[in-house]
Amino acid sequence: MFALFSTIDLAFSIYTWILIASAIYSWLYAFNVVNPRNQVVATIGQFLYAVTEPVLAPIRRRLPNLNGVDISPIILLLLIYFFRILMWQTIYPAVAGPSLG
Repeated sequence: MFALFSTIDLAFSIYTWILIASAIYSWLYAFNVVNPRNQVVATIGQFLYAVTEPVLAPIRRRLPNLNGVDISPIILLLLIYFFRILMWQTIYPAVAGPSLG
C-alpha cells in the first residue's frame, strides 16, 4: 500500500512541476521572450497546454472574471497540496509521508 501512495504522491509532484513550467511558459510567451515559431518551443508549449488545459479549464469556468488574471493554476496547486496531505494523514496515517514542501 505504501508503494501505491508513494507513486500517487510522485505523480502529484511531477504534475505540480508541469503546472509551474506551464505558467512560466505562458508568461514567456505573453511577453515575447520565446519565439513561438521555433519548432522546439512550439512543441513544448503544445505539450504543456495538452497536459494542463483539461484540468485547468473546469476551474477557469467556475472562477469569476478577474480582468485577465488567471489564478486557476494557483487553485489547482492548492488542491494538489490538499490531496497530498489528505492522502498521507487521513488515508494512510501509519506513515508520516514524504516532505510536502
